[in-house]
Amino acid sequence: MPYELYYWTGIQGRGEFVRLALEDARADYIDVAREEGDEIMTAWLEGKHEGAVPFAPPFLKSGRLVIAQVANILQYLGPRLDLVPDSESRRLQAHQIELTITDLVAEAHDSHHPAGTGLYYEDQKPEAKRRATEFRTERMPKYLGYLEHCIERGGGRHALREHSYVDLSMFQVVAGLNYAYPKAMARLGRKLPLLTAVHDRVAQRPHIAAYLASPRRLAFNTNGVFRHYPELDG
Repeated sequence: MPYELYYWTGIQGRGEFVRLALEDARADYIDVAREEGDEIMTAWLEGKHEGAVPFAPPFLKSGRLVIAQVANILQYLGPRLDLVPDSESRRLQAHQIELTITDLVAEAHDSHHPAGTGLYYEDQKPEAKRRATEFRTERMPKYLGYLEHCIERGGGRHALREHSYVDLSMFQVVAGLNYAYPKAMARLGRKLPLLTAVHDRVAQRPHIAAYLASPRRLAFNTNGVFRHYPELDG
């Protein structure tokens, strides 16, 4: 049976990290909400279906399993899609890096919505400007420098010495930050040659290149996790 991916329509968001793994492996999957609308997820979130109750999308249905949280989903999919090494130590390493990427994504979101996710950006622009300054100057260099170091430790081409779902997630982070903070990334990019190269190589992988050129790859926009507001880019 095909995997069933559940995530909000109209944005890449956190669901894109899972989608990239499925696309890279050419897995048989259904993007359920895109076919049936966001309301299809309500019953799942209210616990009206069999299986573990997800707190929020994305979540994946695989047979009778319901799996939520990006890092958790990728830890499950990795061995099944041949997107993680066989050894337990490398799988734990992959999960560790992915959890760190999850933290980075959360901070990227909070850089434009620091006062509350229920408020519009326009209602918290002074707070966002202050938070974005710290994110650009302190947090982004720290997180991206860590990812650069992981690739260096992995031999210079991959985080885990071979292609894995971690490389795909690194690609998405770089792509998202290039959209949200192009000036900051242009400055930082000179210090991140290995991470930049991973991004470029992933984009050239045949299945990913086909996906990026297809309508399934939605454009970044100011409704998603990564948002571009010029006044936040310094």
